[in-house]
Amino acid sequence: MPLSSPASRQLRHRRAIRLEAFERDDGLWDIEVCLTDEKPRDVPLATGVRPNGLPIHELCLRITIDRELAIVNAEASSVWAPYGRLCAKSNSAYRKLIGLNLLRSFRREANDALRGVAGCTHITELCVVLPTTTIQVLAGDVWSTETGSPFSRADDEAGADAKQPPFQLGRCHALRFDGPAVEEHYPRWFNHVPGERRNRPDK
Repeated sequence: MPLSSPASRQLRHRRAIRLEAFERDDGLWDIEVCLTDEKPRDVPLATGVRPNGLPIHELCLRITIDRELAIVNAEASSVWAPYGRLCAKSNSAYRKLIGLNLLRSFRREANDALRGVAGCTHITELCVVLPTTTIQVLAGDVWSTETGSPFSRADDEAGADAKQPPFQLGRCHALRFDGPAVEEHYPRWFNHVPGERRNRPDK
């Protein structure tokens, strides 16, 4: 369902976040996320006027991950920023993401390493979208939506042996364990209690 019809209004600012994922020839994955801020007019900045048509921010972050969602490389770029090269000096700080895992307290550890003056506010904000978006990227391709783990054996074998529910269950309203979506599409896990292990499919 779309949003309701808005009141009469005028666009004053647009922020766009674009994320793209690439499977590499070496078996790793590149996840690139970019943030762009634009205003439909000339904008006075401390460093001078930014003409209409040029972004206030164009900031990018690329992480390279393996099949277990561990980060093996990271780099940041400040293409457009209010303070130019001064903003770009924080780009190297994002190497601190190397060694973190998107499934293991990633947001907290990334924030601890990069918050405040350690990094760029907006590039650090981009880290927030990486875990769930990357799971979406790899689901059904690298990660099984039935077992919540990387494909390493036949689907039916993996599904039969799973002792924990798929990673997506219990993380949003639609996929709550006592909800109709789980009852219909994942009946084995309907009314599952988080932390409970199941050794065999329900009969």
